[in-house]
Amino acid sequence: MQLKRADVVTGALDLLDTDGLDGLTMRKLGARLGVQAGGIYWHFKNKEALLDAMADRIVGGLTQTPLAPGPWDAQLTELAHRLRRALLAHRDGARVVAGTHVPEPNTVRGGEHAVRILADAGFPIDRVGWVVFAVLYYVLGHTIEEQAQRAAGDWERRVATLADEDLTRAVSSTIGADPEERFAYGLELFLDGVRLRLAEARP
Repeated sequence: MQLKRADVVTGALDLLDTDGLDGLTMRKLGARLGVQAGGIYWHFKNKEALLDAMADRIVGGLTQTPLAPGPWDAQLTELAHRLRRALLAHRDGARVVAGTHVPEPNTVRGGEHAVRILADAGFPIDRVGWVVFAVLYYVLGHTIEEQAQRAAGDWERRVATLADEDLTRAVSSTIGADPEERFAYGLELFLDGVRLRLAEARP
């Protein structure tokens, strides 16, 4: 059976889940798919192009289900939570997406949704993209740290070595918190700032 582009992406995501981003090589992927590396390069000119396609697949579910009608901040919140869940669905998923700038269909649709939410709310169009990038950076950064923390484990022992009592309590309450609750809190802090800027922009 001829190897298809979609098969390569699926195999790459499977390899990502087992070996992580650092263990994802074209040689390993070729072995997993039962082809020479040249068979992969027929579909992707280099590893970066493959990672772009993987990133687009990872975010593919963002807009499959329409967002519930409601205020702009509720919709942007839901979109951010969907992105986090999509990134967490694959080992190192956040690192894969963070390292790409993907003009692929799923990524473009996700960006269009976010832009439309803010533009319809009345946010100045010349700053809408800035807000979208800022929330994207927050989701990616939080999820990268979340996945790294999960992989490292044993954080209690390392926190115990801190000398400052207040720092120890602050770090423990942060790292030991439920990641989803911590994510939602930070997102709400971010949205507070967006709400303020939107109020200033309205006549």
